[in-house]
Parts: sequence; structure tokens; C-alpha cells
Amino acid sequence: MQTRLQMPATFTPSKIEVEKRHAGGGARPPADRKPTGGGGGDGDNWNDRRAGHRGPREALTKYRLGLFFALAGDLMFFVAMISAFFVRQSSGHFDASEQWITDWRPVLLPPILWVNTFVLVLSSVTVEMARRRLFYEPDVIEEWFGMGRPAARHAGAWLAATIVLGSLFLAGQVVAWQQLALTGAYFASNPSSHFFYLITATHAAHLLLGLVGLITAAVALIAGRNLQMRQILMDTCAWYWHVMGVLWLFLFGLLEFCQ
Repeated sequence: MQTRLQMPATFTPSKIEVEKRHAGGGARPPADRKPTGGGGGDGDNWNDRRAGHRGPREALTKYRLGLFFALAGDLMFFVAMISAFFVRQSSGHFDASEQWITDWRPVLLPPILWVNTFVLVLSSVTVEMARRRLFYEPDVIEEWFGMGRPAARHAGAWLAATIVLGSLFLAGQVVAWQQLALTGAYFASNPSSHFFYLITATHAAHLLLGLVGLITAAVALIAGRNLQMRQILMDTCAWYWHVMGVLWLFLFGLLEFCQ
């Protein structure tokens, strides 16, 4: 009688079993899911991504890098303006009696600038609270599951406060210019007053652009459907606002103590 040998059946482990087998070696657990909202959660997982797939974390990083590269150009412009400030301040000539003559006359800054500075610092706190509330995980999960829009609701209150404070800062800057003009210090009156108006007006224009961005983010919180894009918009606007706040602290210190 002829004996027929049979080869044992090969067993191919499933993907889940392979992940479980190697989980103790430092691999990520297979169920590492952390939804961030959006269109039903599709493609909105910050951690669980396929190879070559650009998830929300990559999108957020891309927008942040774009913002900081754009701000780098603006900061270079301010550096050039500050350099011109110091060069013009130190310029002059010696007269016949060997006395150093300069036409630079320091400007007495309006006291309201201190109030404006405090308002801007406070607005930086409120915009950061708005940014954090829009990324607050329990609220994001509720919105991801269609249980209302708590993330937008909680962030909206802080964002509205930031818009009000930013508007107050810009209004305060206008008041400061008016008060300075009442003392007879105009744009062309003196090199120091020239740089005061130039520096403060340039910064105000940049802050006005940030205020427009915050208003756009507020509209997106109300009318936007995609949570991921609302988060990206809020995040980039908040970082822009922070940079403008830090820049103003430096510019205000320059005008107050370096004239």
C-alpha cells in the first residue's frame, strides 16, 4: 500500500496578530486612535496615518512653517528699521568749537502707551486660551461624534475677547498719535518723532492684519464645517498674534528707554 505524504498547511498570521506579537518591542499599539473632529473623523486622526498619507498633524506643521517663514521677512524689515533708528540717532557733526551737534530730540511718549501695552499682553493671553480650547480633546471628541460644537463655543468666547482687546489697542495707538501731535511733535518735526510714527504705524498695520485674521477665524468658528481647518486657522492666527505682541514689547522698550 502506497503511503501518501501531506505537507502541513501554512499559517499566515493576520496583521492584528503580528502587531500584538511585536507590541512589547516598542511598536505602537494597533488601536492608537485619537480623533480630532471634522467630516465624521475621516482622515482626522492625528496619530494613526498610512504611509505617505499627510494627516492633520502634517497639515498643521505645514501652515505653521509657512507662517513663520512669512514672519521672518517681516522681522527682517523691522530689524532694518531699528538699525536705521540707531544710525540716525547717532548721526551729527562737530561745529567750529569742536562741539558735537545733533538734531535728534527725544520724544516724550504719551502715557497711554503703557495702557496699550497691558491691553496687548492681555489679548495674547486670551488668544492662547482660544487656541487651547479649540484643541481641547473632550470637546473635540464630542464635536467629532456630532454631539454639538462645544469646542467652537468655548473657544469663541475667548476669541471675541481677543478681538475686542485688539481693537482697543489700535484705538489707543490712534489716541497716542493725537496726544503726541498736540505737543507739536509731528511726523516731520524731528528725526525721533519721525521714527516714532513710522515704527508704531508699521506695527499697527501688521496688528490690523492679525485682527482681520482673528475675525476670519471667528466667522469660521460659526459657519465652518471642517474642524481641522478651523483649528489650523485659529492656530496660525494665534501664533501671528503672539509674535506681534512680543515685537511690540521690544519696540515699546526701544522707544521708551533708547531715545
